[in-house]
Amino acid sequence: MFLTPDNGSRAMLERHSKSRIVRFCIKLYLLQARRTFHLIPAFFGRLALGQAYGRHLQDLIRRYGERNQSHATFFLRNRPELELMRRLLNRKRHGAAVDIAVVACSKGAEVYSIVWKLRSARPDLRLRIRAVDISQEVVDFAAAGVYTIDSVDSRKALHQTGDLTWKDQIVRERLVSMFERLTSQEMNEMFELESDQARIKPWLKERITWLRGDAADPEFATALGVQDVVVANRFLCHMEPAAAEACLRNVGRLVKPGGYLFVSGVDLEVRTKVARDLAWRPVMEMMREVHQGDSSLIEGWPLNYWGVEPFCDDRSDWKIRYASVFQIGELSYNTGSIFTNAQYRADQPIRTKE
Repeated sequence: MFLTPDNGSRAMLERHSKSRIVRFCIKLYLLQARRTFHLIPAFFGRLALGQAYGRHLQDLIRRYGERNQSHATFFLRNRPELELMRRLLNRKRHGAAVDIAVVACSKGAEVYSIVWKLRSARPDLRLRIRAVDISQEVVDFAAAGVYTIDSVDSRKALHQTGDLTWKDQIVRERLVSMFERLTSQEMNEMFELESDQARIKPWLKERITWLRGDAADPEFATALGVQDVVVANRFLCHMEPAAAEACLRNVGRLVKPGGYLFVSGVDLEVRTKVARDLAWRPVMEMMREVHQGDSSLIEGWPLNYWGVEPFCDDRSDWKIRYASVFQIGELSYNTGSIFTNAQYRADQPIRTKE
């Protein structure tokens, strides 16, 4: 039976991970697994044994494979996630100000998707968006909000720098469009279409501040200020676990007490550990839908380090392991200690209502 390594076996793997012979053998094993995994019947992957085998493969891929940052993205990438954000902010009083930070905003698709969803549902809210990325080139491109509709070949998508629309838009060896998850009606609502260009409409660009910043910088939270909602999606998975954990802890400092952190596209072990350590309360509403809401991440499991394992409520830790949204409690960030307040215990997940 294939099992995800426990702490003891992980320690043993760490001791031997630098052995050239061990690494060579594991790479051969993974090469064969990649060749044969698609031959396994689909029903096997839904069984406990099949999921254990998948976790076993992905653990090795994450340990011995390379991780690289990518600018691949989509508009309306995770619809359940956007709907949950709408529900959470629907509690706000009429005309309330809402501060939202989108960390690793990439080409802007996630930022504009959030603004479109929230302003369409609650035009009275005074959204103040801060969109941050480590690349000034990407920040400038996203702020311009002008995208090319016509496709390019795969080679240009990987290396082209003049037009970032198609850069890195390769998912599982397939060229994919940032717009492929939009309906024609949604395209018309979000963009001014002209020839081969799509321009974000002015009402979606209002009150967005575009910034260059490093989420791993200890001064990041101080410089940006605390937020009602922080979105930190699909970039931590590209970092090694230790770096991702430190970065996630740092990003958590951005959230106002009682505010919400959206964090998907991260190693589940990293997110679970940080959430437990800091007593983040998982939001139960739409948990399964949000976890499974990005088809590319689900389809990428287990043969890609960034893939997301299937939702499994048979696990004892499922309420925190598969949560992508957390409410941040009364945490003293100066001392790292958590105030004794049952309202913010991580083992008391919260539910929202429409």
